[in-house]
Amino acid sequence: MLSHVLDRVMLLEPRRLIFITGYLGNQIESWVEAEYQTEARFIEQPVMLGQTDAIIRAREAADQDALILFPDMLFEADFSVIESSDADVIAFVKEVPDPSAYGIAVEEDGRVVRLVEKPQNPESNLAVVGIYYVRNMEDLYSAIVEQFERKIALKNEYFLADAVQIMIDRGKKVVTAPVTVWEDCGNDAALLQTNRYLLGIISDGDPAIHGSGVIEPSFIHPTARIEESVVGPYASIGPDAVITRSIVRDTIVDQGAKVEGAILDYSIVGKDATVTGHAVSVNVGDTSTVRI
Repeated sequence: MLSHVLDRVMLLEPRRLIFITGYLGNQIESWVEAEYQTEARFIEQPVMLGQTDAIIRAREAADQDALILFPDMLFEADFSVIESSDADVIAFVKEVPDPSAYGIAVEEDGRVVRLVEKPQNPESNLAVVGIYYVRNMEDLYSAIVEQFERKIALKNEYFLADAVQIMIDRGKKVVTAPVTVWEDCGNDAALLQTNRYLLGIISDGDPAIHGSGVIEPSFIHPTARIEESVVGPYASIGPDAVITRSIVRDTIVDQGAKVEGAILDYSIVGKDATVTGHAVSVNVGDTSTVRI
């Protein structure tokens, strides 16, 4: 998912990439350094205290304007609005039927007057998708400091929407810009839905397939091995994965994982995990073994 996000961001030719990491942050660091030539910095958030607790840790590294993204989603957006707008903050949004699980933007006369995180009774259906452009980061850092002082938090986490609201209250101009695609990856069901979206727009690889069938749309990495199996529709099979005598559909099988003698539907199999057995729906973490 981070790769998909960066593919879209790199079109802006950013001068620096800053990653706020935690658990397994070393994997992100080594991957970014291998894949991208742009200057990159990595800052650890040791305790998960929310979005602005993460952002303010980048204060020394991001001291001008910045595009802030939460990379647990896939999006399509036109960033040219950044050059054409004079707003202090641009919040990218998507209209959704039920925005109660997200932050929302409430607009009046073309400006955002309220940002509300996870409202019980939403005043708007404009969900903030987790992409913000901030013209002067010191304005945001100052608002975050006030947020901390006033302890404006939800369930012990500090949210960016509350800090931007402080900027609004100080008279800063905040506007919205639409995204045309927003596929969330924040939970298992959302990740599988995003997988289905991606499979609809990309082509598959050239894997070793022996006595097997692939039902499109599916993606099978060229180094994966499929034997006496049916894969798809909506299956994503990662590098060096092995599928043997199985049916795998609507499922993500990560790098090096093995599936043998199983029927998997609506499942996620982690890196180097092994699943053997019967018809199941599973969410298996990395290096795990499941026999059913």
